[in-house]
Amino acid sequence: MDYPRIGEALVRGQRSRLSAAEPELIIGDLNGPVGVAFATLLGGQVEGHTRVLALLNGDVAVKPATLMVSKVTVKKSRYTNVLMGSVQAGISHGVLDAVRDGTIPRDQVEKLGIIVAVWLYPEVVETSDLDFEDMFATHRKSMHAAIGKAMRGEPTIEWLLENQDKIIHSYHQKGLEGKL
Repeated sequence: MDYPRIGEALVRGQRSRLSAAEPELIIGDLNGPVGVAFATLLGGQVEGHTRVLALLNGDVAVKPATLMVSKVTVKKSRYTNVLMGSVQAGISHGVLDAVRDGTIPRDQVEKLGIIVAVWLYPEVVETSDLDFEDMFATHRKSMHAAIGKAMRGEPTIEWLLENQDKIIHSYHQKGLEGKL
């Protein structure tokens, strides 16, 4: 299989819009450009955009090695707690689900690295009734979906060209300003 591979997915929460997940990722050989980017990001921490390994728990990293990068500048500890709690666990499980079902070849897990840009609604810091189980499940499902699309090379250029004028970006549609 040729690397790197790029994928994304958008999954809405089952019970709360705040649980929506939209990972964007690159998968590649740790001995190539993805590995260089992985090491550079991990070693070049930036305030408000801390990069962390995807962990099942405090000291159990998944394979392939997966680096989470926040798309949003983190300013509040509650955001950090959600990102490095339910979301980190969901992403970790999504990676392992992809290995378990063969989407990522098991014999490649030591060679590959994943860099994933992670987004959360900024409102997660304000709500008092955040559904952590929904957040976990949504990020698990979205990570698995994004990896699947990357590994299958989806969408194909043929599909994109055929469907280009049928797809309307949700923030482009008139009347949807500020809504998702």
